[in-house]
Amino acid sequence: MTLLRLPPDGAREPIARDIAIECPVAIEVDGFGYAVMMMTPERLDDFAIGFLLTERLIERPDDMLEVEPFAAETGWVVRITLAEHLRGRIHDRVRHRTSDTSCGLCGLSGLEQIARPVAVRPPAPQVTAATLFTALAGLHDHQPLNRRTGAVHGAIACDDQGRVLAAAEDVGRHNALDKLVGTLAKQSAPADFILVTSRISYEMVDKALVAGVGLLAGISAPTSLAIDHAQAHGLTLIALARTDAMLVANDPHGRIAE
Repeated sequence: MTLLRLPPDGAREPIARDIAIECPVAIEVDGFGYAVMMMTPERLDDFAIGFLLTERLIERPDDMLEVEPFAAETGWVVRITLAEHLRGRIHDRVRHRTSDTSCGLCGLSGLEQIARPVAVRPPAPQVTAATLFTALAGLHDHQPLNRRTGAVHGAIACDDQGRVLAAAEDVGRHNALDKLVGTLAKQSAPADFILVTSRISYEMVDKALVAGVGLLAGISAPTSLAIDHAQAHGLTLIALARTDAMLVANDPHGRIAE
């Protein structure tokens, strides 16, 4: 690669730079081709858990009897075997999918399929604005891949003091959050909030609800459906989060505005 500078310098110099890996990852569940994700092929076991949880195909990690990621000629394949009592879910979902896409909702055949149940209402977050500012100040420390490439999203989970419990990165914002959800599902101690380095869409809110956190914060803006979904289920939603300011999009418990 070549680095170009603006006039009057106009200099050119060759540089070496790390490039984020993006490749297709096919998700096969009980022999069915379920989805193809464009993503960074790291921590695919964690991704598989998070993805199937947020797709409502499993309830807990041990509902997956086997997870087998392997490299293929043009990408990766993750083969998943579900517990016997959940086999009907994949059959039902495949009947309602019209295509394999990088987001779970885009492949559904009817609008009625979008309203997926949320099993448990999220807890009231025991988090203050100061705690969020602390987490934001240390966010870059948990994005090693982005520091090298400048091309990936991050998602971190924190406790009520802003200490980071887990982190994940991926070229896709949904994928980074699914990796994080999968990691949290394997841990015994739940997180208090999640911070993402992206805009906040409906699906990002939905994944946070599945993760069981009380607060989701993002460094970009929310969509209208994201706010609606957060309000409907009592999730505290923070947008445009910076180290010195943030937008409180939904604060049902009045905790952040204190």
